[in-house]
Amino acid sequence: MRIANTLKPVRAIASLFYPPNCGVCGTAISSSEHLCQSCHDKAQRILPPFCTKCSEPFAGAIEGEFTCANCAHRKLKFDAAVSAYRSRGVVRFVILQFKYSRQLHLRHPIATWLAEAMADARLRDRVFDLIVPVPLHPARLRERGFNQAHLLATMLGQEIGVPVFGVLERIRYTTTQTAFDRSDRVENLRNAFRLRKKMAVRELRVLLVDDILTTGSTLSECARVLREAGARSVYAITAARA
Repeated sequence: MRIANTLKPVRAIASLFYPPNCGVCGTAISSSEHLCQSCHDKAQRILPPFCTKCSEPFAGAIEGEFTCANCAHRKLKFDAAVSAYRSRGVVRFVILQFKYSRQLHLRHPIATWLAEAMADARLRDRVFDLIVPVPLHPARLRERGFNQAHLLATMLGQEIGVPVFGVLERIRYTTTQTAFDRSDRVENLRNAFRLRKKMAVRELRVLLVDDILTTGSTLSECARVLREAGARSVYAITAARA
């Protein structure tokens, strides 16, 4: 305790000479922030109208709920996938810096975007029994050093008071999804996940967490495993949608 108390004034003095900077543009900001207001304001929110199944925004004039053509012709296994922001500009830069450049402090604004997604009508009145992060293959985890979905799920769990359990495991190493179109992504992920031994989700209401939704194939495959294990419902949440 004495060590922690000693470090507080040291950190305060250090911040005078080395003030924290915005994670995007480098502008000096307060120690409690991670993005400057200008960059924060450039983050593109997903606003109605959008697909109720996958949150894909629609540019046309549609009133009320609708399902996009892509979801209408696919058997996605999650009840709905909710995202607060588009993976464009500032949002995409922040997530990629966090995910691939080990800028772990940027998990804070991303977790805030996740929390904002929880206010969506599809989620805000629901009760969840557990949060499940999308798992990485052990080889990918060793390569990256951390699972971004697990870090974000842990922060979200603390925010909304729901426990986090890594009930899924990735058992097949797959080529990065960015190299495939929608149909190939589905095939690339086939049988890539399974329920961990001695884990049970029967009759539980699950919230599945990842950083970005692109086609929804990864989330759908995870949801399929959870559904087949008896989960009552599986909703997915991501900080951004491509």
